[in-house]
Amino acid sequence: MSHRKVKLNTPMSPALMSTVELTTPSKPQDIESGPRPEEAPFINHHNPQKEATKQNKTTTESINLLFGVCGIWGCYLYYGSLQEDVFNYESPVDGARFKQAWLLQVFEAVANVIVGYIGMQIMGPTPNLPLKPFAVSGATQVSSKAFTSLALAHGLSFPVATLAKSGKMAPVMLGSLILGGASYTVREYVNVLMIIGGTAIVSMGKKKSKASTPPSTALGVVFILLSLVMDGVTAGLQKKLKKQSEQSGNKPKSYDFMFWTNLFMLLTAVTISLLIGDLTSGLYYCSINPDIWNLVIRFSICSALGQSFIFFTIANFDPLVCSTVTTTRKISSVLLSIFLKGHQLSTGGWCGVLLAISGILAEIESKCRARLAAKSPGSAAGVAVGRGSSH
Repeated sequence: MSHRKVKLNTPMSPALMSTVELTTPSKPQDIESGPRPEEAPFINHHNPQKEATKQNKTTTESINLLFGVCGIWGCYLYYGSLQEDVFNYESPVDGARFKQAWLLQVFEAVANVIVGYIGMQIMGPTPNLPLKPFAVSGATQVSSKAFTSLALAHGLSFPVATLAKSGKMAPVMLGSLILGGASYTVREYVNVLMIIGGTAIVSMGKKKSKASTPPSTALGVVFILLSLVMDGVTAGLQKKLKKQSEQSGNKPKSYDFMFWTNLFMLLTAVTISLLIGDLTSGLYYCSINPDIWNLVIRFSICSALGQSFIFFTIANFDPLVCSTVTTTRKISSVLLSIFLKGHQLSTGGWCGVLLAISGILAEIESKCRARLAAKSPGSAAGVAVGRGSSH
């Protein structure tokens, strides 16, 4: 408050005609109860402890992501290379090739069951899970993997098989359209057609490869198509299993999925390999060609460890992150196989590779856009995705 002298010119007594000192506000802002905004004391909102916690969290997430990406890429790049080596293996005894794909699935499933069981015991098993959906899903999933191996065993090249498997969205879309309730954009159709078209161009644009690679056959194409069909069926069954688990409130953990699915994959593979003779003929082949055991064991271990890294990534990040990592890994597997395994492509074949890879990357970008739209509250796209398009 300040003081000013004010002369009163209104009529009053001589005693009051003198100058009177009145206490008045010098500025309108002084009337307010409290300091003016510009005079407000400075408040330091910086919280060093909070900033340090945020920085540590970001660093931990970055380390976890790097760990998951390196694990998935390392295991499955080597997995793909070993799978190709298994079916290109020639017996030094009689020159025969290993073709017992169902026996290979037995070994792979055994490794996954062991790792899944250990993980389930560490994380704690989920009681009272419905096992029938796991049994059906396990049967279709092991069939898909076995058909892929059979395609390789019957001459389909690894790059073509891997690019074809990247187009698994095609049977999923077809099944959803036939059963109803699904809607897809023009861009999604274009992405799938790019992958399929590129794969077809690659298969027709191959030059003569190394003598150790078996000639491609129509049966190999049939098997990869059967594998894609099984992928579509498996995807539908897994969605149904997830929905049933949410409704019952008894949601399986990651290693529950790994153990139970692979257990039924193992039972299915053992049964089929016994029925078609793969078990006895395959074990005999391995006994007279002990070198192949090294490939089979490493292949199975890579599969089990790779699944563990996938579950780790899903548990710590959005599933889209894991999908992006595994899809880009397939691209790397294709290029690695072309450069290291003697696959020679013509100019048209390379154009097919680029077309298919462009379709794969476009599919990833489309998924990212859809996820961002779903997280945007109030946006039209967010509402549409939030309602749950069936794909």
